[in-house]
Amino acid sequence: MLDFPAWKIWTIALTAALGLLFAVPNFFSEEAVARWPSVLPRQQLSLGLDLRGGSHLMLEAQTEDVQKAKLEALEESVRSELRDADGGAVQFADLSTAGGKLSVTITDPQALDRAVETLRKLSRPTGGLSGQRDLEVTVVDGNRIVMTQTAAGIAEAVNSAMAQAVEVIRRRIDELGTREPTIVRQGDNRIVVQVPGLQDPSALKALIGKTAKLEFKLVDVSADPALAAQGRAPAGSQVLQYADQPGLVVVKRRALITGDQLVDSKLTTDQNGQPATSFNFDSAGGRRFAKATQQNVGKPFAIILDNKVISAPNINEPILGGSGIISGSFTTESANQLAILLRSGKLPVELKVVEERTVGPDLGADSIHKGAIAATVAVIAVSLLMIVTYGRFGIYSVVALILNVFMILGVMSVVGATLTLPGIAGLVLTIGAAVDANVLINERIREEQRKGRGVIASVEVGYRDATRTIWDANSLNIIVAVIMFMFGSGPIKGFAVVLSIGIATSVFTAVTVTRLMVARWLRARRPAALAI
Repeated sequence: MLDFPAWKIWTIALTAALGLLFAVPNFFSEEAVARWPSVLPRQQLSLGLDLRGGSHLMLEAQTEDVQKAKLEALEESVRSELRDADGGAVQFADLSTAGGKLSVTITDPQALDRAVETLRKLSRPTGGLSGQRDLEVTVVDGNRIVMTQTAAGIAEAVNSAMAQAVEVIRRRIDELGTREPTIVRQGDNRIVVQVPGLQDPSALKALIGKTAKLEFKLVDVSADPALAAQGRAPAGSQVLQYADQPGLVVVKRRALITGDQLVDSKLTTDQNGQPATSFNFDSAGGRRFAKATQQNVGKPFAIILDNKVISAPNINEPILGGSGIISGSFTTESANQLAILLRSGKLPVELKVVEERTVGPDLGADSIHKGAIAATVAVIAVSLLMIVTYGRFGIYSVVALILNVFMILGVMSVVGATLTLPGIAGLVLTIGAAVDANVLINERIREEQRKGRGVIASVEVGYRDATRTIWDANSLNIIVAVIMFMFGSGPIKGFAVVLSIGIATSVFTAVTVTRLMVARWLRARRPAALAI
């Protein structure tokens, strides 16, 4: 019991000192901490939306867009596969995506089996264990192949699109330089976005609300302007509106190239010195862009963002550098926002804002103030009770309790955890629970004294036996906290984080630190009896 080697004493002291050191920045303003020497820690607790104030958005995905996009991609794949099958021997016509299904007529009955075999290769197994595939291929009317998306395939596509949407949103918000956003999926088709410190969500909504689908398509110069004004276009073409001016333009449905192969986009100026957005393709995209412009010199092509035509210039010469400039009626802010959208990638699905809340900073400050009062009252009440009940051993418990609070703040600062209002509740709960270990230890020591054991033996057995119970109880608490973190969301996770850290630090302070203090006192004083 009294055997504490020097290395163990230094390890305990250093751990406690580091906990205190990393907690200190939280008691100063960000401006004051920024002026500290670089050798000192500067990490501070990140405050959640309910404490710092900010914006809360709930976004709902239009899952029909996922099915439509998959169908469009399937159309291109079917056209390409049938053209390449048997060296072009498979002749087909009437390729259609009407009714949410893809159908194609094979004009040569002898090539039907070969065409079916080729198209069935486009079907992929879904991720589940049911053995289902994402496409069902059937033959109707003797020569018509119909490809239908299965329910399992649609569910997998939606899940993949939602996971990708979360990452795209995260990249876009990070580009804004916003600190500690919370972006989580809720259900099958919703995403919750919380950005602490952002009081005006309009820029955030504008940034998130755009899918940023960039396309380059040829203008259909053969289209009848009168029919285009009525929204009607020839087969294989579509009518689109200009983004910043009145008027319609008819473009080919098939894109020359899309923005999927962009590697960079920046704010720049055009030849007239007006704000514009530059873009760069990767090597494969650059080659495809060069080939497309070489084959269509002299023809107009449209630069399209989210089905709105930004501009429709002529291709005067091949563009071989894999880069270009998008110009229009941009301001510096809108051109920079477009660059952010293109850099972060397109959203695979359109998102609509279905819920919006703004939490003012005053409400968060009030919550912090009341939380601090609750924590202070809890510490004082528990401290008085422990000192009155256990005397000197109660004082040791109070020292460990205060150290525990500082260590919780220090650990949370180091790991970058976010403190929320439920987290404050977890902190207050931890203060009360932290002394449980000391109560067990002290009562066990009392029991050993009543059995007639000596001072050293009572303390030795008390710590040894109580430690087993403490480890068992806190192991169960940790398991519960981990489950809450894994399956909870938002406030539940905040509570679980603080609770987990508090349990770990309380075991260290209540058992190890108090044991060291008691051992040092016993070695120095050698008391004949314990007042506990």
